[in-house]
Amino acid sequence: MYSEKVNDHFMNPRNVGEILGADGIGIEGNLACGDVMQISIQVENDKIVDAKFKTFGCGAAIAVSSMITEMVKGKTPADALKISKEDVVQELGGLPPQKMHCSNLGANALRKAVEDYRKKGKVYIA
Repeated sequence: MYSEKVNDHFMNPRNVGEILGADGIGIEGNLACGDVMQISIQVENDKIVDAKFKTFGCGAAIAVSSMITEMVKGKTPADALKISKEDVVQELGGLPPQKMHCSNLGANALRKAVEDYRKKGKVYIA
């Protein structure tokens, strides 16, 4: 049902937790399925140097959160906004159709974290 990468990121999630004093925090939830994701980012010299997540949800939601925090490191905030739900699904080797909404949640939580960073008046170029 799940790809090897999805299983790996679910069983061995990367970047679990939150960044104290984060430069940006984004929370996204879906009441229909019960998944809620929080992504926090730390930015230095216009690069995302750290990203962490806290997720309440299914295995796919945890895998998406783990993968998106890996994908965003080293990118500028502007480039982070370009990460799409399709990009996350591709990196994970696919998701079952009934779990595709999890990729939306991850991409939206990341966008909200970048927007929070921008609203705090940090250096940001869109």
